[in-house]
Amino acid sequence: MGGMMKKVLISVVEDDRFLRESMGRLMRSMGYTVDIFASAADFLASPRLAETACLIADIHMPAMTGLELYRRLIDTDNAIPTILVTAFPNDADRARALNDGVLCYLPKPVDEDHLTQCVCVALSSAGSPEQES
Repeated sequence: MGGMMKKVLISVVEDDRFLRESMGRLMRSMGYTVDIFASAADFLASPRLAETACLIADIHMPAMTGLELYRRLIDTDNAIPTILVTAFPNDADRARALNDGVLCYLPKPVDEDHLTQCVCVALSSAGSPEQES
């Protein structure tokens, strides 16, 4: 296991500026490269969309929700391991999200340990096809 070959890119899509910046700081503190976006549309327009190893998106955003963003990525063959966060968690939404293949569904305020665990899962799921036993 050599060191980090290249910086892993995490994209954060969150309409709340304070949360966007705090999540960005948390990810940077863990050694990741972070792109932060205020909306799903901004992220979809990112030139680095295809490089994103993990997406952290708020569910409740104007225009396009985190779940709609996730489905859009799948529909356009850009599936990215995704963590959704929400200030309004409910079991039906959670079941639907996980059923669609979302990795984690986290209530706000987001528990940093839980979030970092989810990111680790996302990154390990992305780069290890040899697990298909």
